[in-house]
Amino acid sequence: MRIALLSRAKNRLYSNRRLVEAAEQRGHEIDYVHTLNCYMDIASHEPSVHLAGEELPFYDAIIPRIGASVTFYGCAVLRQFEMMGSYPLNESVAITRSRDKLRSLQILSRAGIGLPLTGFAHSTKNTKDLIELVGSTPLVVKLLEGTHGKGIVLAETRKAAETIIEAFRQIKANFLVQEFIKEAGGSDIRAFVIGGKVVAAMMRTAAEGEFRSNLHRGGSSSLVKLTPEERSTAIRSARKMGLNVAGVDILRSNHGPVVMEVNSSPGLEGIEGATGKDVAGMIIEFMEKNAKHKKTRTRGKG
Repeated sequence: MRIALLSRAKNRLYSNRRLVEAAEQRGHEIDYVHTLNCYMDIASHEPSVHLAGEELPFYDAIIPRIGASVTFYGCAVLRQFEMMGSYPLNESVAITRSRDKLRSLQILSRAGIGLPLTGFAHSTKNTKDLIELVGSTPLVVKLLEGTHGKGIVLAETRKAAETIIEAFRQIKANFLVQEFIKEAGGSDIRAFVIGGKVVAAMMRTAAEGEFRSNLHRGGSSSLVKLTPEERSTAIRSARKMGLNVAGVDILRSNHGPVVMEVNSSPGLEGIEGATGKDVAGMIIEFMEKNAKHKKTRTRGKG
């Protein structure tokens, strides 16, 4: 296959290096394609993508590693490849869906998947009732645009929660208010799903004095055994998002597993390090079995 790795980071990221290594080891040709440097011929009867003054060749498959800050343009480029008949590892519509924290939680809620109590409001006039909706304090205030644990604040008292909510509203930020799952003990589970199967899972534990377990924030990772309910929750969550490959973040609560987020570009370093599994190779193997011309469900329409 001829594969394009759609990313801004090239080989400075572990995940990108591993995907290139895995593809080349299995005999495929893989090119880095810089997401923001692409431009597109949209009006043509034959859609095309251009880079550095040249039309890019046809790629059998696309691996999108689109950063959260460039979701809009990155998905537009991916959609163009879909229109040309390339097979995307994750489709543009599914990535856009998963990057909208509010929309993704609403989709999971509609599917009956366990979630933390979550509130969303526009006006500061609703602050007191919003706090009660999630079971009072402590609670977590989470910016919709945040990634890697950024834009997440723990409010331990009602006064602190009111102050944080009003401050976010003052700067016209969009945010969610969620219950704080104290019994999780600063740990969460990252379940790595490929093609409707959990292929690897790790426990992430927050650094001392920190409540966010993200590895980018100094958290540590270790191997974990999932319960059947946790495994089913991860698989259903990825399927409802429409993602072939996903990192599903789960907390162990007193009322069962609850999903915090479904990540459409999950990193490989932590999961491969914790489990010793060749997750990059599994991704390429999945593409070998499924990449067919114009197999994209939405064909760039969404």
